[in-house]
Amino acid sequence: MNDVVDWNLATRVGSRWAPDGPNLSLDEAKGVVSELRALAREAVAPVAEVTGLSAGDAAPAHVVDRNAWIASNVRAMRVSTQILLEEHTEGGALLRNLGAQTSALQVGGALAWLSGKVLGQYEVFTDPGEERRLLLVAPTIVAVQRQLDVPQRDFQLWVCLHEETHRVQFTAVNWLAGYLTDQVGEFLDVSDMDFIESLRRVFAVLSTGVAAIRGKPASLVEAIQSPEQKVVFDRLTALMSLLEGHADVVMDEVGPQVVPSVGLIRERFTARRASPKAGEAFMRRAIGMDAKLRQYSEGAAFVRAIIDARGMTGFNAIWASPKMLPTRAEITEPSRWLART
Repeated sequence: MNDVVDWNLATRVGSRWAPDGPNLSLDEAKGVVSELRALAREAVAPVAEVTGLSAGDAAPAHVVDRNAWIASNVRAMRVSTQILLEEHTEGGALLRNLGAQTSALQVGGALAWLSGKVLGQYEVFTDPGEERRLLLVAPTIVAVQRQLDVPQRDFQLWVCLHEETHRVQFTAVNWLAGYLTDQVGEFLDVSDMDFIESLRRVFAVLSTGVAAIRGKPASLVEAIQSPEQKVVFDRLTALMSLLEGHADVVMDEVGPQVVPSVGLIRERFTARRASPKAGEAFMRRAIGMDAKLRQYSEGAAFVRAIIDARGMTGFNAIWASPKMLPTRAEITEPSRWLART
């Protein structure tokens, strides 16, 4: 069966266009890999303590370069797309193949740019029987730490805390991954255009999975939405804001006893997010990263508000079922979620 995207081409394009990493000697590179693996293990206990969620022992983190991160995301997109296409057979192989190379260029180009920005990731969409992995993108972690001029070990552990929180979310909440897949499928189901064409267009802003969905009315995804899709899109946006905000809060809540320079790191990291150069600002808008960054800030504000009102145990009621998840409106007005629940 032909795919809607030439996945092999997408991987090659992404790898070819990915930016070079920072200059490191072989010994320095080995040291970074070793330390990141150790810090990923170290992050497990404080995340469990702060979140109050039980996710069991963590498999060793995979410290990867940018090309490996790109390959992981292409694989995840292929897996999730195959799941969706199993239920949407209209159009035949010819229609599926139309534009597959163009879509590959879009996906590969977006992933190449993102590979220089993303610090880590927990794999959600994997082949059946394949374990999900926690990925740490070593070249980008080193590059950002140097740009911020913050303590190396503290910054690396801080990143590990964020990604470990995502592992805990999807491991402790056993319905979460399936719910996420279902929502993407429903988004495509209720489209008022041909499924394959809708899927192709969504690829322009789904280059890292649903985490890259944009929230601006001018975005491609919202421009092609039917009224029914708007409802699902809002649910997806709210969920991603919750997940990213929760991870951001946890990585700060461990406090200076775990990450001594956590205050300095957060201050400089937030300033970096808020002041992109002109070229970067354009790319953020082009692939939806501007809305992704809003998900961090809005989601973190929501999580803090709920924790302040009900404590962490009360907040964790949010993971009981999909019905407890906040709506998009509730993310920006936490009092509405508190009143509803």
